[in-house]
Amino acid sequence: MPILFTDMKIVKTIQEMQALSEDLRKEKRIGFVPTMGYLHKGHLSLVKKARELGDIVVVSIFVNPIQFGPTEDLSKYPRDFQKDATLLEEEKTDIIFSPDSKEVYPEGYSTYIQVKELENYLCGQSRTGHFTGVATVVAKLFHIVKPHFAVFGQKDYQQLRIIEKMVKDLNMDIEIVPYPTVREKDGLAMSSRNTYLNPAEREKALLIYASIKKVEELFKKGQRKASTLRDEAMKVLRSKDGVDIEYVSICNPDTLIEVDQVKNKALLAIACRVGKTRLIDNIILMEA
Repeated sequence: MPILFTDMKIVKTIQEMQALSEDLRKEKRIGFVPTMGYLHKGHLSLVKKARELGDIVVVSIFVNPIQFGPTEDLSKYPRDFQKDATLLEEEKTDIIFSPDSKEVYPEGYSTYIQVKELENYLCGQSRTGHFTGVATVVAKLFHIVKPHFAVFGQKDYQQLRIIEKMVKDLNMDIEIVPYPTVREKDGLAMSSRNTYLNPAEREKALLIYASIKKVEELFKKGQRKASTLRDEAMKVLRSKDGVDIEYVSICNPDTLIEVDQVKNKALLAIACRVGKTRLIDNIILMEA
């Protein structure tokens, strides 16, 4: 039987989750929010959206080992299941699905999903295999939880596009609901990785949002040349030592291919390392 956390069920096995979802789907609309735990307000905003759109809200907490690269320390990824469960209970989550990695990837597991092209750009250039790991685990979770819709944050824009493409290409009967990036009061995009930043690094991390605002300002004034917009973003990011730029991209929001001129709309995407912490952010530049 599922473990009870007051009115919220905590389900640990795939078999239990599938059986529960199969029964619920007969009369209820299931909303799903996949997470790796260590939840913050950004995650909770996705849960709120799922609650708004659905009858049953399922949140998965699973630190997916196959999306971590060889230089990324899986063991150091922050975890606090009890705190997560308390936060999710406050949001009236119906079910937490938290399986063991050995059940999700049993011995001899060898099936992976690769969304070609989209994984080759932005973060995919430095995180080889990352998006194959993401697509694979999300597909597995969709088959286990059997939701009618799933909510994903736009902060992880490339991940969102890859999941949308996977769902379309594989004819999955599920709606993907995008949700805007949630920010701290000072503009920093909310992320579990922000906890790695010391006070000085966190101050430098604000340059990412400052560079986005600078590009947005120039775009509103009529600048459409991508190289000029990129250069201005980089000037802001380089205004203090300690921000290592991985990429500043202005690209087609559907294909993620770099553009020379912004026509109608484009994605501005940034990845930087501040200290040892890798941070990403983005915004859609769109003509009024």
